[in-house]
Amino acid sequence: MNKRQNQLTGILHKILISILILLSGQAMSQPAPWFTDGKFGLFLHWGLYSQTAGDWDGHPTKGGEHFMLYERIPVKTYAKIADQFNPIGFDADRWAQMAHDAGMKYLVITAKHHDGFAMYNSAVSDYNIVKRTPWAKDPMKDLAVACKKYGLKLCFYYSLGRDWENPDVPTNWPVKAGRSNTWDYPDEDAKDLNKYVENKVKPQLRELLTQYGPIGIIWFDTPELITKKQSEEIKDLIHSIQPDCIINSRIGNGLGDYAVVEQSLVSTARKNWEACITMSENWGYNRHDTKWKSPELLVRNLIEVVSKGGNLLLNVGPKGDGTWPVESQENLHDIGNWMKTNGEAIYGTTVWSSGKQTAQAVQADIKVAEKEKAGMKDAVNDATSKEIVSDYRFTQKGKAIYLFVRSPSAATIDIPELAKDSFEIKSLSLLGSPSKVKWTQGKDALQLSLPTVKGQEIPIFVYKIEAK
Repeated sequence: MNKRQNQLTGILHKILISILILLSGQAMSQPAPWFTDGKFGLFLHWGLYSQTAGDWDGHPTKGGEHFMLYERIPVKTYAKIADQFNPIGFDADRWAQMAHDAGMKYLVITAKHHDGFAMYNSAVSDYNIVKRTPWAKDPMKDLAVACKKYGLKLCFYYSLGRDWENPDVPTNWPVKAGRSNTWDYPDEDAKDLNKYVENKVKPQLRELLTQYGPIGIIWFDTPELITKKQSEEIKDLIHSIQPDCIINSRIGNGLGDYAVVEQSLVSTARKNWEACITMSENWGYNRHDTKWKSPELLVRNLIEVVSKGGNLLLNVGPKGDGTWPVESQENLHDIGNWMKTNGEAIYGTTVWSSGKQTAQAVQADIKVAEKEKAGMKDAVNDATSKEIVSDYRFTQKGKAIYLFVRSPSAATIDIPELAKDSFEIKSLSLLGSPSKVKWTQGKDALQLSLPTVKGQEIPIFVYKIEAK
């Protein structure tokens, strides 16, 4: 009898362990509260491509930070760029302060992009910023200190399925070998992706997760031919070192904690997603890039993303000398001023449970969908709308509803979603203003009298509404 009881106890114990493992896996499939509440992060594309700034061999390049592929530059030639890479203007404290002052909550920087060059001190390969440049410093150490000082989560971008320095990385987009280094390593069929994963990816991830303190996200890019087994092993490795680290969907094979939408917006609200968007055309710094988005357009993008349940990861491409383009700094400054007044309508909010899409939103989604059907691009691929129209969006936090009136074209606006038939308003106030708001709630719509835009103020107003 005791033997049977022991066997039964053992079986129950195994079942309990299996349930706990299953629950643990389910918990890890959801991003941490700091991510879902933070809403706004800084993306930094910084590498050897920042030094060339859009030029190569006396002419402007195609492909932005991907120009090594587009120009088919041999690794030995491309590596010589490092000889001139000396970012004496790099100031980690200033970088983190600008992100903080803009209202951002996390910072994602390119630890290794597709060119395979590590922007930190890697023992895996001497192909890195410390070993190959005259600067010979590890910027990630200073960034870790600065992010902690300003309350930002430090996160690392890592190009997973593309690496043009490594001889063992095949690709399959848009066709076989379409994004491979075939000029240095022409035999695509001889490449052994597992060698690359075991000898470079895993060791470098271990370095990134052990040398710089707590890491908020490992932000993978381009999984390409990474197998499900490899994705699972990489995920397990990350969590074995830092269990709380979030992983984006580009680890591949459906194993990420949240989805990534690049250079476009989504049509309907959803959970656990992030839009990454450039301020201009390129991700990395390019001196020929003059198509800068305005602060108004960028704040509109932030609201569009957050109102549909997502986060916005907004990109800056630092120059080769470590400074930021003036346009980037000015945009962040203006966004920060707007966020100081209106941030409560962004942070910790959810999609308004009673909200409905406006006609303007539906039309914008149709345009984005049409652009996406035209085909994917992996360099200059901005498909976000540049139109500025008068419209409105909602978010919710607890019992409070936030109404964003964007770029109004008249002195008043009608909001059908807030008609008296929906609910009765207890209070309505304009964030950042002590003045009483003039409003009338009718059976068909709420009518608001809007303030006058002053000076360089971003013409986007936020109202806090509570129901009776």
